[in-house]
Amino acid sequence: MAAYFSIILVIVTLVSGLIWAIDAFMFAPKRKQALAIAEQEKALTDEAKEKILQEPVVVETAHSIFPVIAFVLVLRSFLYEPFQIPSGSMMPTLLVGDFILVEKFSYGIKDPVWRSKLVETGEPKRGDIAVFKYPENPKIDYIKRVIGLPGDRVVYRNKHLYIQPACKDGENKCPGLEIVDRTEVNRGEFSQDGFPMLRYTEHLGKVDHDILINPARGEMLQAYFRQPNTQPYEFIVPKGHYFMMGDNRDNSLDSRFWGFVPEANLVGKAVAIWISFEFDRTDADFLPKWVPTGVRFNRVGGLK
Repeated sequence: MAAYFSIILVIVTLVSGLIWAIDAFMFAPKRKQALAIAEQEKALTDEAKEKILQEPVVVETAHSIFPVIAFVLVLRSFLYEPFQIPSGSMMPTLLVGDFILVEKFSYGIKDPVWRSKLVETGEPKRGDIAVFKYPENPKIDYIKRVIGLPGDRVVYRNKHLYIQPACKDGENKCPGLEIVDRTEVNRGEFSQDGFPMLRYTEHLGKVDHDILINPARGEMLQAYFRQPNTQPYEFIVPKGHYFMMGDNRDNSLDSRFWGFVPEANLVGKAVAIWISFEFDRTDADFLPKWVPTGVRFNRVGGLK
């Protein structure tokens, strides 16, 4: 729906702007000329003058909406776009009901229809929370954390994350495979199917962020994405691609299962929660489930 909305927004902006421009250069001068002729013939009341200069309904509508939707188009396409978190795959960092702000220019300025990169502005960094087009269905937006950069070797084994950064040009000694350190925060703050989950602070390069591990759930190696000549738990990130994972490690459909995210699929970097709603209604409640039960003001702010 987001992709269709972008196209519709562009079309409405172009059509309304075109209608406004044609009227301004062709028909508005004719109405002014008609007013001048009428005033030469006789004195006119203000009401009569207004009637002669009055814009057609279509033009008046275009005149009213064009500045607004043009501003929305520029803001949404090139600067910031709001997104809603629909699932718990990024818990505890992001909860269902969080509304986030995505910085669209973090990974390059792209046109809003064909998504061709117009200006280079930066690349994803390890630890970024990124929104991207799901590779298997680009109509769907996904949000995950950037774990592997192009050329990296990523290993996820026994619920521990290991990374071997890509060897840079000119380096005589390439970095080795190292475990990503993590510190236990608590047990049982979150649970799944009655089992307490473990909360850790993971130290991913310069970014410290929290993750969840469900000790009662086994690893699904048989469902992992497979690359030729690699182990089932090993991933070599191709050039121009990124490896993404959810912070809720045992409840996230991510690169472990469907592969890598092409650079062209990147939408932007999640930078803040601008509002967060609670949705605790059940089928027995009078109001529908999509009506919020409260606002989590303590969650509003920047992301890490």
